[in-house]
Amino acid sequence: MKKAALPVKHCAVCGLPFNWRKKWSRCWAEVRYCSERCRRNRVAGGGP
Repeated sequence: MKKAALPVKHCAVCGLPFNWRKKWSRCWAEVRYCSERCRRNRVAGGGP
């Protein structure tokens, strides 16, 4: 698969786009953050 054809999402914290990664293949629907740093810095009450 070519990198240009990979799905893209925008991070819920920083708003930057990020591409699908193989490690997210089973949980892509639940992925909301581009990195562990953004996940830790999410706004309190923003969800699980």
